[in-house]
Amino acid sequence: MNAAAEGPGPRRGPGRPPWPVLAAVALGGGLGAAGRYGAGRLWPVPPHGFPWTTFGVNALGCALIGVLMVVVTEARTAHPLVRPFLGTGVLGGFTTFSTYALDVERLMSDGHPRPALAYLILTPAAALTAVWLAAAATRRLTVRRAR
Repeated sequence: MNAAAEGPGPRRGPGRPPWPVLAAVALGGGLGAAGRYGAGRLWPVPPHGFPWTTFGVNALGCALIGVLMVVVTEARTAHPLVRPFLGTGVLGGFTTFSTYALDVERLMSDGHPRPALAYLILTPAAALTAVWLAAAATRRLTVRRAR
């Protein structure tokens, strides 16, 4: 595999452990998960309610990853640890596919198939739309500033 096929990110020599990258991801993941936990505490969902907090966290996290990816891959040269720290770490810890899946199962088990189906469909649709809109808006803003 050549270096171009591996994609952007920190490079390491043969036999050299990726400790800085692992540390960046771990630290970022802890911060992101703490942010998600905080959102759940600020906006708790009733036991049989629609999981608006997780829905919002996932959509917001996806919008932020859209911004981040444009900034670090198209607009600026970033430190090699920025993408693993913010993308994989913070935003990976902030967003949550596992809670989304559990929420769908909980809604179904509680006898709410319509909200479960809506949540099942709307979450990935909102996530993809958020990434696309945020990336497009960031591209426009960075192109204007570059002129």
